[in-house]
Amino acid sequence: MTRPPDSGRRRFLAGSMIAGGSLLLGGCDRLSRSGAMQPLFDASESLTQRAHRLLASRESLAREYAPEDIAPRFRANGTTRPDEAAYQRLAADDFRDWRLRVDGLVERPSEFSLAALRAMPSRTQITRHDCVEGWSCIGQWTGVPLGDLLDRVGVRAPARFVVFHCADRYRGGDSYYESLDLREAYHPQTLMAYALNDATLPIANGAPLRLRAERQLGYKMAKYVMRLELVDSFAHLGGGRGGFWEDRGYRWWAGI
Repeated sequence: MTRPPDSGRRRFLAGSMIAGGSLLLGGCDRLSRSGAMQPLFDASESLTQRAHRLLASRESLAREYAPEDIAPRFRANGTTRPDEAAYQRLAADDFRDWRLRVDGLVERPSEFSLAALRAMPSRTQITRHDCVEGWSCIGQWTGVPLGDLLDRVGVRAPARFVVFHCADRYRGGDSYYESLDLREAYHPQTLMAYALNDATLPIANGAPLRLRAERQLGYKMAKYVMRLELVDSFAHLGGGRGGFWEDRGYRWWAGI
């Protein structure tokens, strides 16, 4: 079990971010998307990101817990079963034909089966998921460190971000996507997870593969990941702000 020396500061930052997210969920999202307020929020986000990285070193770890702390059932939220026909066909065959595509600004665009990912060196960690809705849950995750996967395909020099393209359309709307910068992507606790609590990842929690970025709030933890795209900007994606919820007023930087 790891208890990092900066855990008190992390709890403070987490509380601040959760409180802010709760306000947004409570109806402040219209204000956050207004043209007059957006530059102020963008400046505040940049300041928050810089302050967080001054407080926490590049290698600082999110707290890891003991097995007795694991919740009996890990709460699922958002989409719990994508209804897209292609995803349903893959799920019906236990994702045998599913492939993770990694492309964009990489040297060797590649595809990986679930079996291939499971055969790679893995990491297991027991961590707490903090949601902007105000709840938390502790679970044990096993998966491939994202940095190791990126090294296999070779990240090209212009790349700045990893974009996670997902199978679901939240509430029948736009395709879900999220992103991290390369610094967070290479953090040792950032995983592409295929197992939860010593069992195959359930569909409700994001099967066959989901992101775990343990120094970020829960809305960054993309589920049902189908493709990783290395990019130098978000200009060609959605609303250009780096994620499904970010396009709707959430902050792109969600570090805790």
